Amino acid sequence: MKIAIHAVGRMKAGPDKELVERYLDRFAKSGPAIGLEFSGVLETPESRAQAAPERKREEAERLRTLLAGGAALVLLDERGKNLSSQDFAARLGALRDGGQRQLVIAIGGADGHDASLHENAALMLSFGALTWPHQLVRIMLAEQLYRATTILSGHPYHRA
Repeated sequence: MKIAIHAVGRMKAGPDKELVERYLDRFAKSGPAIGLEFSGVLETPESRAQAAPERKREEAERLRTLLAGGAALVLLDERGKNLSSQDFAARLGALRDGGQRQLVIAIGGADGHDASLHENAALMLSFGALTWPHQLVRIMLAEQLYRATTILSGHPYHRA
């Protein structure tokens, strides 16, 4: 299953970006052996619309173009499920084993995701009730994708 990350906004050069790239590189190298292929980070600019509902709608339209080929959608959303690393890995494994060929994990803009995306999501995932800067969300997501591959492959990186 090919996994892409869709992120509203750009990641600037620096230690945050380097850490994201390190974990995504680990994921890209460890994933293919268990049927998970990293297909990249797709950054889209934040909408410049005046009102939040319009900004969310515009950002959702950009995301929908990635889903046109039948990709499953995971939304990172504060109202989503707070899963353990093992449960997240199991969800990825179940999508893969169920024949899903593509998955897009979406990090929304400052206003969040448009409500129309919620009904189409295979999973709404939360990294807790706290609000996180997008740079940290990318780091946490990249690490969890790598951790999922280690869990699914039985590698000792993840110890519970």
